Amino acid sequence: MREFEQAGAARDDIPRIWAQVVATARRTTADGLVVGTSGNVSARAGDVVLVTPTGVPYDRLGPGDAVGVDLDGRQVLGDLAPTSELPMHLAVYRSTDAAAIVHTHAVHATAVSTLVTEVPLIHYMAAALGGPVRVAPYALYGTEELAAHMLRALDGRTGCLLQNHGTLTYGATLDQAYDRTAQLEWMCRVWLTAAAVPGHTPSLLGPGLLDEAAAKLRGYGQRG
Repeated sequence: MREFEQAGAARDDIPRIWAQVVATARRTTADGLVVGTSGNVSARAGDVVLVTPTGVPYDRLGPGDAVGVDLDGRQVLGDLAPTSELPMHLAVYRSTDAAAIVHTHAVHATAVSTLVTEVPLIHYMAAALGGPVRVAPYALYGTEELAAHMLRALDGRTGCLLQNHGTLTYGATLDQAYDRTAQLEWMCRVWLTAAAVPGHTPSLLGPGLLDEAAAKLRGYGQRG
């Protein structure tokens, strides 16, 4: 690993955050959200974006394999090439307060991305992602065009679907970004399951009910 000072982040932060990136990437595989080397994970360490490398199985990554780029995409850490989806990651970091991003090819979410332009409001947890989840129009992976489509779909949201591709979510931590990915995949699975019942149409929530849920979710969880 190159010297941490060259990466512009605290010496102690990069190994810790890189370990979290690798652990999260491995979790996406273990939980069936990606297959092989598909999908990618990143997190910020100061002005450096630590990101999974392209084409390397996550179980082969170790402490010395950290890959870091600056917000202009210049590699400042490591020898492995960064993920091909780097334009999407950088677009999110430049445009939001994201500290971590998870991109997957989750089965149910990817299936839904081929059917609708917005995930139907099947469950109130859509409020945890900022509202109805949009589907970014298809563009070739790894392109600036896809990154632009994704940013428009993310407007006011912390997650979106990518048409015929997968999901992208972000958060203040890797755990939060991952939880949003898992929640989005679950909602897509619920809608597909309900919509598949012959002779029945799933009931959906209206905007007012979602706003009510959003207000309650703001007070959810333990204090302090």
